[in-house]
Amino acid sequence: MTEEVKERKDKIPEEQEEAEKAETAAEGEEHTEQQEQETAEDAEEKEESKEPEEDESARYMRLMADFQNYKKRVEKEKKEIYSYANEKIATELLTVLDNFERALEHDGEDKSFKEGMEMIFKQLFDVLEKAGLKEIPALGEEFDPNFHNAVMTEDTDEYESGRVSGVMQKGYTLNEKVIRPSMVKVAN
Repeated sequence: MTEEVKERKDKIPEEQEEAEKAETAAEGEEHTEQQEQETAEDAEEKEESKEPEEDESARYMRLMADFQNYKKRVEKEKKEIYSYANEKIATELLTVLDNFERALEHDGEDKSFKEGMEMIFKQLFDVLEKAGLKEIPALGEEFDPNFHNAVMTEDTDEYESGRVSGVMQKGYTLNEKVIRPSMVKVAN
């Protein structure tokens, strides 16, 4: 029995060595296959990396153009905000102007009082003009629905058909934008 044990002990290291060699060979084959795959993948990545560089350049240019457009849009919005920031107060002051004009139409006993009121009215109107307010010309003009609001029509020999024959309420623009159209009568 001892001889058999010795032979087995001798065979075991030989079998282990053969198994280890087989495993090492298999690992080597797997390793070379992995290296081949990695080099193939690297080559593909290098080819693909050239395309994304071009894509990145195009993307950068597109992003730069978008940013320029954004800056222009923001600048335009700022200008509009500054231009029309006074719109609400100017619109509310239009009723004050209307009432001032109505008051000045009436003849009073005191001429100096009327002159003082006219000067105050002119001063107020000048301040609003500096802010960009302008009266829309209406009487005798061709009817334009962009600037005039026709409330009625009338038969008149004084004006041609389609012309404004009377102004019921003055209209105004603020920095070229209509904030109140003129209420007018139009000749038939």
